[in-house]
Amino acid sequence: MKRQLEDTTRIALFKGRRIRRTLYQREWWFVVEDVVLALIDSNDPKQYIQRMKNRDSELSKGWVQIVHTLFMETSGGKQKMICANTEGIFRIIQSIPSPKAEPFKRWLARIGYERVKEIEDPELATKRTRMLYKLKGYPDDWIEKRMRGIAIREELTDEWQKRGAQEQRDYEILTAEISKATFGVTPSQYKDLKRLKRENLRDHMDDLELIFTMLGERSTMEIHRNEHSRGVPKLKSDAKAGGEIAGGARRNLEKRLGRSIVSKKNYLPYIKRLKN
Repeated sequence: MKRQLEDTTRIALFKGRRIRRTLYQREWWFVVEDVVLALIDSNDPKQYIQRMKNRDSELSKGWVQIVHTLFMETSGGKQKMICANTEGIFRIIQSIPSPKAEPFKRWLARIGYERVKEIEDPELATKRTRMLYKLKGYPDDWIEKRMRGIAIREELTDEWQKRGAQEQRDYEILTAEISKATFGVTPSQYKDLKRLKRENLRDHMDDLELIFTMLGERSTMEIHRNEHSRGVPKLKSDAKAGGEIAGGARRNLEKRLGRSIVSKKNYLPYIKRLKN
């Protein structure tokens, strides 16, 4: 348990302040008191949070939805602390009338404006995504495959929604079916193989992994359309069939190459090492 806590709990620096955070349900949760203390001119964040909730009735009404009590390491040992995820922390920051919070509010306003513009012109979102990958060090040919994969994925999830998949769990089940049939492992098992935590699995796939991912998802989509599939059970059967098409192609290539396509390599650090 102690080792697990050490692996999932981290200290983040926030303008020189220590912000405790922990992984919970695959996302970071931050100690609310730590964030508030970093943005106010007071040494009593508990009282400030209470006054903030009294002042902002909407925040007070939704408080139980945006915070969660989690165990955190403190100077007095492990204790329960009120935490919020990134979205919750941004909502709390909006209620802090402090000059220290203004840069974050302006940043949130800018991000919101950019997202509205991207809704009006989806090409802007594509350009932004390409630029982010470029800045991270990905090569152009990889970026092209990744962008095509994103487009195929969006088409597929739209098909799933139109054909009866409603809950997030439905999408996870269908994605896992394709992955198991294509690569022999579920996405979560694949992430474990690559030693990933919150990172996006596909951002750490190499060219061939991306290509077979696209083949499995595109095959699944074509089967849905060809057979006019409806309902999650039928979509699940199609997902397995689509994945098996990609899985068969993968195994044939592996036999010819004499090596596995399913890689433990974390693609971005691997490429950076090759460049160096």
